[in-house]
Amino acid sequence: MSSDVIKAVVTRFNEEVIVKGDRTSFEALIDPDFVNRSAPEGAPNGPESMWNTFENVLRPALANLSVAIHDQIAEGDKVTTRKTITGIHHGTLMGVEASGRAVAIDVIDIVRIANGRYAEHWGLNTLQTVLAQLKK
Repeated sequence: MSSDVIKAVVTRFNEEVIVKGDRTSFEALIDPDFVNRSAPEGAPNGPESMWNTFENVLRPALANLSVAIHDQIAEGDKVTTRKTITGIHHGTLMGVEASGRAVAIDVIDIVRIANGRYAEHWGLNTLQTVLAQLKK
């Protein structure tokens, strides 16, 4: 697959799965054997853990959720994306009650694409920093 094609898979995942919560797109874009290499030790790291992060953690907590992709670099079967997830903190987010404040979570993801689907994920984000700021 070309660099443009695998970047498009990641862009589509961000738009349709993270922002819109489209389960059909999620199932089309994630390999059944997907592994989230950034899951905490001992935590589930398969496809449903990824769905849970967006559908049961971020989306209920953040109104007007959006993803801005700043950069994408593709090499081989991997895409690195620098992005910001934003929204208004209107629901409980990892134990922090709604504050009504704007939230911006900076993220750098590496995704391995196999057969047009997410096969593996590695990522870093500023969620813990955001949570600490919301507690103030």
